[in-house]
Amino acid sequence: MTIHFHRSWMNEELAMWRETAVRFIEHEMVPGDEEARKRGHVGHALWRKAGELGLLCSDIPEEYGGGGGDFRHEAVFYEEMARRGLTGMNSSVHSIVAHYLLNHGTEEQKQRYLPRMARGEIVGAIAMTEPGAGSDLQGVRTRAERQDDHYVINGSKTFITNGYLAGLVLVVAKTDPTQRAKGTSILIVETENQPGYQVGRVLDKIGLKAQDTSELFFDNVKVPVDCLLGGEEGKGFYQLMGDLPYERTIIGVTAAAAMEGAYEATLQYTREREAFGQPIAQFQNTKFKLAEIAANVTAARAYVDRCIEDLVAGRLDTVGASMVKMWSSDLQNKVIDECLQLFGGYGYMNEYLIGRMYVDARIQRIYGGTNEIMKEVISRAM
Repeated sequence: MTIHFHRSWMNEELAMWRETAVRFIEHEMVPGDEEARKRGHVGHALWRKAGELGLLCSDIPEEYGGGGGDFRHEAVFYEEMARRGLTGMNSSVHSIVAHYLLNHGTEEQKQRYLPRMARGEIVGAIAMTEPGAGSDLQGVRTRAERQDDHYVINGSKTFITNGYLAGLVLVVAKTDPTQRAKGTSILIVETENQPGYQVGRVLDKIGLKAQDTSELFFDNVKVPVDCLLGGEEGKGFYQLMGDLPYERTIIGVTAAAAMEGAYEATLQYTREREAFGQPIAQFQNTKFKLAEIAANVTAARAYVDRCIEDLVAGRLDTVGASMVKMWSSDLQNKVIDECLQLFGGYGYMNEYLIGRMYVDARIQRIYGGTNEIMKEVISRAM
């Protein structure tokens, strides 16, 4: 059967918005995806095209150049990319950066950066992870030292999404190394013609091949004091924690949509592929597996939709978001693994969507805070 995935939060305006997103994805993203995977990035032109259509920063207020919508508009774009296995243009991290600026930046910082981000002129990245500090953000060693009217940044970051194409990087650094959380701040770095700023290699990942995940190096990078996010030192950890529900809900949204896309691709394949004189969809094992997958995908959709509604209403806290991140990414890996099995040997081929979805799914349990960290967050609230 084909499941009709009902979204409780959809309306006529969002349905038209979905059509706009689908047209852009089908005409601009799908044809270039294979080349982007070989190259390791999608290029700046795609970002600018998305910006021209208003697909970037759709939930940022119009006064700052955004679309004036809410998280549902963002979710539509993430869903339609995820169900097609398109992971190269990470507009979610771009939006997360925009929300740090919107929620914590000074008025001048918002006016300076948000319109350019919405237009796709600059791509946003956030530099948290270091070679020696992953989920433990209090352990960052990158240093930002105040010298007169500048901060001087030294350190290195790794696994930075959008790192190669980024025109704006939010750098998590220590402004007071004697403190842990209270000594952390976020600095805004514009990368173009920035002395001492260097992008390392685009990292060779097992999945997300079109996504420019990079190392970043800061060697006496000087930024004016007005590039301190929010204008006050020591607020970095508070700023990071405040936006976690938004970030983790995005992972739930992409997990649910990827499962839907995997299920639909598997349903089509099993109906067309024959073995022993009949379509493999007619074998009992296939039917039962597809039934299990359909039930899991339907449950995931209902749960994630509830979280989207709660986020829009301001009801979703860090614990709830950690739950949806952990549960949906675990289920995504399980469902896509079972879908791949029904493809047999073809499922292991990169040319098949299901094979790419399989390796792309694995990172969902790691980034945004590992699922083990999610369990820690949830258990502390019990």
